[in-house]
Amino acid sequence: MTGAGSGDYIGTLNSNGQVALGILAAGALGAAVATFSARHVPLSSTPDRQSAPAATEPALVTEALAIRAGDTLADLLERAGLDQAARVEAIDAVAGAFDVRKFRAGSQLVLSHLETGALDAIRYLIDPDHELQLSCAGGSFSASVVDVPGTTRVVAVRGTLEGSLFDSMERAGERAELALQIAEIFGWSLDFYTDPREGDEFRVLIEKKEYANGQPPTYQRILAATYNNAGALYDAYLFPDKDGKPLYYSRDGRSLRSAFLRSPFRFEARISSHFSFRRRHPILKIVRPHLGTDYAAPTGTPVQAIGAGVVGSAGWSGDSGNMVRIRHANGYETLYSHLSRILVRSGQRVEQGQRIGLVGATGLATGPHLDFRIIQHGRHVNFERLRLPPAVVISAQQRDAFAEARDRFAAMMESSSAPSQDALAEAFSRNSRSVR
Repeated sequence: MTGAGSGDYIGTLNSNGQVALGILAAGALGAAVATFSARHVPLSSTPDRQSAPAATEPALVTEALAIRAGDTLADLLERAGLDQAARVEAIDAVAGAFDVRKFRAGSQLVLSHLETGALDAIRYLIDPDHELQLSCAGGSFSASVVDVPGTTRVVAVRGTLEGSLFDSMERAGERAELALQIAEIFGWSLDFYTDPREGDEFRVLIEKKEYANGQPPTYQRILAATYNNAGALYDAYLFPDKDGKPLYYSRDGRSLRSAFLRSPFRFEARISSHFSFRRRHPILKIVRPHLGTDYAAPTGTPVQAIGAGVVGSAGWSGDSGNMVRIRHANGYETLYSHLSRILVRSGQRVEQGQRIGLVGATGLATGPHLDFRIIQHGRHVNFERLRLPPAVVISAQQRDAFAEARDRFAAMMESSSAPSQDALAEAFSRNSRSVR
C-alpha cells in the first residue's frame, strides 16, 4: 500500500440505485440549490395576460431566500412580497407534500414570481437526493418531492494516517465526513481517539453519487473497508443478514456490531482520569473511589449512547450535575454526567450512537468533561477493560454467499481496473438473491 492517498473510480451503478442491500445513511446534507428555468401559468385570481400585449407582460423574477431560524413558509413568501392569495394556495399545496417544519436554517428557498406578486414556482433542496418542487398549472398549485438526478459510481479510496483521520482522508482526495463513516463502522472495535497510530493504513470501497445539477457529490454506502492499526488488521464487508438487513461483517463472518461502542464520543475525547478505587478528588482534596472514566472535551461536544436502551433518568443529580442514565439489555446501565445540556427524556428509547447530551461542567467539576460510568448487574465495572458482548455470526446457509461477496469487494479495493456496469449490478443482485 502506498503512503499517499488516492481514489479511483472502479464501477458505475444505475441512477435508480436498484442494487439492493439496503441503504446505509452517510453523509452530510448539502445546502446547494440548483438554478432552474421557471415558467408561469397565471392564477385564477390574476388577470388573463394572454390577451394583453407582450410589452405589458410583468417580468418574471427568480430569487433565493435565505432561511433563518424560526422561519415559516408564510414568513418566506411574505418576505418575497407575494400577494396573499398566492401565499395561501402555495402553503396549502406544499403542506400535502412536505413538512415545512423541517426547513433547515442556513439553507435557501428558490422562488420564481411575477413583479406583480403572482407566484410561479418554488424549489427547496431537502437533502442532496431530494427536492421539493411547487409549480402552477391551469390556475392551481401542485407540489411534490422529486429525486435529484445523478450517477452513482463505486470508488476505491486508500491512504495512510498522518495526523488525524480527518486530515488523512482529505489528503486522500476525499471529504472529512468519510472519516466519520469509517469511525462508525469500526466503532465497536476501535476508539479513533486513542487507538490510531501514525502510519496506519486504510482502504475504503464506497458508492459516490455525482449530481447533474453540479452540487457536491455525496457518499452513499460503504461496501467494504479495511484499517491496519499498527499491524492489527480490521476489516468490514457489507452483507445482508437472514432478514435482509445490511450489516458489516469481518473476514471471518462476525458482525462488527457489538452491544456497545468503544467510546461515548465519535472523536476527540482525551481520557483525563481513569477508573480507580483510590483517587484524590481534585476539588474535595480527599481520597475516594472514582468508579468511572473522565473524558476531557470542550463544552458542547456531543455525547453518544454507547448502546441501545431506555433512558432511566435524565436531569439534575447532585454532584454529578446534569446526568443521563440509560438501561441496556443483560443487566447493563450507563451513566453520563456533568452535561451542559440533556437531549433525551426519561422513558425514551435511544439507539446506539444516538446523541443524548452535550459535554459541560455542571455539578462538582473543575472544568468541562464527561464522567462516564458503566454498571453490570448493579456493580460498577471498568469500561476501559470491559470485554464487550459477542456479535452476530453469519449463518451456515449464508457462508458461501458471504465469502463470494467478501472476496469480490476485497479484489475491487485492491484493483484500479473498472468492472462493467452490468457486471457490478449483477454482483449486487446475487447478494440480494442469496438471502431470499
